Parts: sequence; structure tokens; C-alpha cells
Amino acid sequence: MTTDVPSTAARPTATTRRHRLETLRYVISRVLRALFTIFVVATGTFFLVRLLPSSPVDVYINEQISVYGMSYEQAAAQAATLFSFDPNASLIEQYFSYMLGLLQGDFGQSITAPGTSVMTMIGQYLPWTLFSVGIALILSFALGVCLGMMMAYRRGSWVDHLGTAFGSVTQSIPSFLMAIMIIVVFGVRLGWLPLAAMRGAYTPGVEIGFNVTFIGDALFHAALPIICYVLTSLGGWMLVMKSSTVQVLGDDYVQVARARGLSDSRIQFQYVGRNAMLPLFTAFMLSIG
Repeated sequence: MTTDVPSTAARPTATTRRHRLETLRYVISRVLRALFTIFVVATGTFFLVRLLPSSPVDVYINEQISVYGMSYEQAAAQAATLFSFDPNASLIEQYFSYMLGLLQGDFGQSITAPGTSVMTMIGQYLPWTLFSVGIALILSFALGVCLGMMMAYRRGSWVDHLGTAFGSVTQSIPSFLMAIMIIVVFGVRLGWLPLAAMRGAYTPGVEIGFNVTFIGDALFHAALPIICYVLTSLGGWMLVMKSSTVQVLGDDYVQVARARGLSDSRIQFQYVGRNAMLPLFTAFMLSIG
């Protein structure tokens, strides 16, 4: 007569349970930290706006008075109705109303487009932002990895000096300043860019859908933001990849691979490239956020 004894391998060991508990604690701590950060940023934004000499609502009220000749009382009443706030409420009451709206996903009405909710405007522009910035991030990362590795393999050459100078200059230029320079120089002065035709997300009349015509038209309209983002972020990827590759080239396992007679291409991609890219993946994932 045999008795079935449960296998100890099927049971979670004490080490496994401890690892699961540590992972759960880590996830909870990160989530709580993220929520606390959001709370601090939202609270700071609320009070900083009200500490300014003139709030956006005051600007709207003054505009109604100067442009449309309203009295202050009429303009204030219109602003209170349009933006759904009580100007007579205390600061604490306004704060709790503000935080309650955030929890419900209500970001209020737009100042620049009265009558339109902020969430509607975010939903309108968010897909195009993700589209243009996502493509630009992938392009800058891929080009930066390739060019950085090339600079590391040709240290001291004109390729290395030119790439280092380019990366040092472009990564120090703010993206908005780069955008202004591109528009003024290549669009206005030289006339190489059809700025009027590139405005908007896509050309009116183009059928929206997953087809070559629409995708090409969307890329045409997103070309300037993509180029601007690539130029301002490419240098950083190049310099980091160069530094990482130079460090990996001096490791012992690379020298052993060369001593074994492995081809340069195999060493470059299977040994050096994979290990040199590890620090960049962490930065890449942070850049996605």
C-alpha cells in the first residue's frame, strides 16, 4: 500500500515567499511614492498660481473689461460661470474643490478655449504628441547607439571629434530654442520648409485611417517636432554610448574573444554592443515616461 506524499518542490519555499513579499513591498512603496509626488505637485501648483501677481482668471477678467467694455462685476461673474468656481470661497474651500475635481478627472475649463474642458483638449492632442515624440525617441536612440559605437571604435579620428562636438553642442540647446532656430533659418530665411502646409496634425481632406497616404501625411506634418527632438536628444545618446563602449572594449572577456580568433563583427555586436547598451536601456525606459 502506497501513500501519496505531496512533493516539497511544488510548495513555495521560505525563500520564494520572502522574495514575493519583498517584491510586493517594493511595488507598494513605489506606488505610494508616485501618489505622494502627484499630491505634492498638485498642491504646489494650486498655491503657486494663487501666489502670482495675476492669475489666469484675472487675465481673462481684464481682457473682458478692456476688449468688450464689461464692468469688473460682469467680467468676474462671467469668469465664475464659465470656469465653474466660486470667487467668494475661502482658499481652503477652493483647494478642496480643486483636489476633488482632480480625483474625479475634472481639470476644469480651458482658459484659451472657453467652454472646452481641459480633458477634451488633452484627449485631442495626446495621440499626436505620443505619435511624434515616440517616433523621435526611437530614432534618436537607434541613431545614438550606432553613432556612439562608431565613435568608440574610431577614437581619436575625425569621426570621434566631429561626433563629440556635435553631441556636446546639440544636447546643451533647449528644444524650444532649437525649434525656433529651425523655423527662422530654414523656414523663414531660406524658405526650404513649407511652414504653412506643415501646420496642423494632417492635411484637411485626407482620409483618416491606417493607410500609406494618411501615415505619410501625418509624418509630413510631424516632421519638424520629430527633427527638433532628435537633434536635441541624439547627442546625449551618442556620448553615453561612446563612453559605455570604450569601457566595455577594455574588459577581459573582449580580449579573450579576440584571442580566440572571433571575427570583429561578432565581437562588436555579440560581445561589445549588447553589454554597452545595458546602461542606455535604463535611460531609455526613463525617457519613455
